Amino acid sequence: MPRGTRHELTGILLEGDFYPVLRVADGGEWRLDITKTWRPLLGKRVTIIGVRDGFDLISVERLTLA
Repeated sequence: MPRGTRHELTGILLEGDFYPVLRVADGGEWRLDITKTWRPLLGKRVTIIGVRDGFDLISVERLTLA
């Protein structure tokens, strides 16, 4: 998956060191570059839509409960 590709992912939103983290069903994790309020959704199943901006970094455009 090259940088700049669009993704829609669903998983559990977790606190990370610097970025929040989305843990998906296959065990993978994505760091989320997000500016909207996300802390109330910690520990919940969410869906994100965004663009890949690094090895494991997604620039989030939309975040919703799954």
